[in-house]
Amino acid sequence: MTDAPFHVLIIGGGTGGMALAHGLKRAGISFAVYEREATRSTGLHGYRVGINPDGSRALRYLLPPDLFDTFVATCARSPKYFSFLTEDLKPSLTLDIVQSDDPVNNEKSVSRMTLRQVLLTGIEDEVHFGKTFTHYEKEADGRVTAYFDDGTNATGDLLVAADGSNSRVRRQYLPHSQVKDANIISITAKVPITQESKALLPPKVFQGIGLVVAPKGYSCILHTMEFGWDREGRVKSGIGGNDAELIKQWPGLLFDNTRDYINWGFWASTDKFPPDVLKKSPGELIKVVLDMTPDWSPALRKLFSMGDHQTTFPINIRTSVPIPRWSASNVTLIGDAIHTMTPGQGVGANTSLRDAARLCSNLIAYVRGDMTFLQAIDTYEAKMVRYGFEAVKESLKRTGGDQPIHKPVVGRAVLASMRGYFWVARHVPSVHKKMEEDLYLDRGGDREDYGLLIPPNKN
Repeated sequence: MTDAPFHVLIIGGGTGGMALAHGLKRAGISFAVYEREATRSTGLHGYRVGINPDGSRALRYLLPPDLFDTFVATCARSPKYFSFLTEDLKPSLTLDIVQSDDPVNNEKSVSRMTLRQVLLTGIEDEVHFGKTFTHYEKEADGRVTAYFDDGTNATGDLLVAADGSNSRVRRQYLPHSQVKDANIISITAKVPITQESKALLPPKVFQGIGLVVAPKGYSCILHTMEFGWDREGRVKSGIGGNDAELIKQWPGLLFDNTRDYINWGFWASTDKFPPDVLKKSPGELIKVVLDMTPDWSPALRKLFSMGDHQTTFPINIRTSVPIPRWSASNVTLIGDAIHTMTPGQGVGANTSLRDAARLCSNLIAYVRGDMTFLQAIDTYEAKMVRYGFEAVKESLKRTGGDQPIHKPVVGRAVLASMRGYFWVARHVPSVHKKMEEDLYLDRGGDREDYGLLIPPNKN
């Protein structure tokens, strides 16, 4: 290392990379973010992100208090229920989701675009847009230089790969690390909330999250997203005074086109879809879903048909292949860059936030002199690899095309067993309560706190 101030290069301006940037800024550690998108509002950044208590704890640790409050204020209405549904839209089982006024220990729904705008607030000057990473080189003085396709480069003491599942940094640093198809394809779309679309869903599904579990291994997730602002971007009446002020003063709303919507996502094993499904137009994709669900609820099929074509697209679900630990160096990774996972547990973004918080904490310890640089990276990676790849494995068990529920004969038995268990849980209070508790714990309800972010001693 040189005598210059310790400097971190973050490749990728996604959830984990931007959250890490905030933590470093609060700690007084020099950094720069390099994002391939041209502006803060370009690119399709997906729909709902479920932020569980794990993710909220990490954000509270990393963000300035006023920005964390803005994050909470800009979340959609929290879901109250989680409903398992049959294909005729009847509930097999409905679980209550823990409700709490605590801004951390509850389940949050946030638009990806909204979260992006929150995380860009206050560090705009440190984010360099239009920077597509090509490769890095390690320097003789122990530093590392990142190169970009526009001919520019940047040098720092640590290079953090936060560039997603197709990470170019990972490909160079850990070329043996693989991301493979999970043999699942999903088609997803938004439907603007109107009186007509709202009436298509049972009240508890509209107020919560619905999961259709159907024959042939077909599934569909239903999320309702209602925000604190209307279609014109004005704060809605009835929003609490503090939240209303935070939304009004938040500059990110100028770049956010998010409005109230119902999001549906239909998925099945890859072999159930037409071979060219990933190349089909939005209208053709909706027709594929309708053709695959002729016996499903007319209301649900109506919702499919109402999908906004500008927001309809297919997703080839992918998953990382866990690898053994590697030796720590001045390159490290967070989020999907190292542990891409299926949406089976709904913890991808939360795991990325955990990574950012843990890495930030260790870098603070290094700058303070409490551990060496390689110790800081090594202890971070030891924990990250353990919980990250465990989440990869568990998510694949729940959403993987090779699971028994997708098989022609065995799948029917698996579905019957699941519905039988739902029946028991619906009629036996102790089983019902245990499922609600497990739902909360699975979503990060018992994790350790990160404590206070303590800046390095600059004296």
